[in-house]
Amino acid sequence: MTTSLRSEFAKGLRGGAPFVLVIIPFGLLFGVVATEAGLNVLEALSFSVVVIAGAAQFTALQLLQDQLPVAIVLLSALCVNLRMAMYSAALTQHLGPLPLWKKAVAAYFTVDQTFATAALDYEKRPNRTAEQKFAFFMGAAIAICPAWYVFTIVGAMVGNAIPESFALDFAVPITFLAMIAPALRSMAHVAAAFTSVVLALALSGLPYNLGLPIAALCAMIVGAAVEQRLTRAEATA
Repeated sequence: MTTSLRSEFAKGLRGGAPFVLVIIPFGLLFGVVATEAGLNVLEALSFSVVVIAGAAQFTALQLLQDQLPVAIVLLSALCVNLRMAMYSAALTQHLGPLPLWKKAVAAYFTVDQTFATAALDYEKRPNRTAEQKFAFFMGAAIAICPAWYVFTIVGAMVGNAIPESFALDFAVPITFLAMIAPALRSMAHVAAAFTSVVLALALSGLPYNLGLPIAALCAMIVGAAVEQRLTRAEATA
């Protein structure tokens, strides 16, 4: 690795490191919930390594505990993870020229925290090569993802030994607030976020947790519509 790539990797490590503060309780919580649902330590770890998507993992686990049909579980988890497709599209313009194996590695490690870290950095420092951007991305990934695996194991091993007074579930909303708030930079973003919140709450009583995919789909439609209107308005101004 050249000096410039090592420098970018180090910057990625520093950029992703603050997210460990929420990854630790987030991972612990998933490990605890997984064991409460009947998974052993190896199964809980395999879940985190294969899926590596905290929100989708919690969603799937909860629905499986509720004994919902597998098709509904898969659909709900897919809807929760639809944002990954948007993340991939946004990263393609930066990492697209890379060899296939590097793009595959980046795709695997594309989670909320790595995307947020990389996207903000790429916007601030756009004039770098794809290799340099990949080095930064991998630095962020190494800072974030292993902690998710490790603390999933710890949570699964200690299980119910963690007192409820620790309230580990605080990490879930804090994580998403930390990632989403800086991204609300346009009216389209705000409209999509507002739509998703309102509809998710309004449709929370629907069976099989179907309110979530409906809210997600409507939010994307509203965001796209607002973006198109703003673009047309700017073109005619």
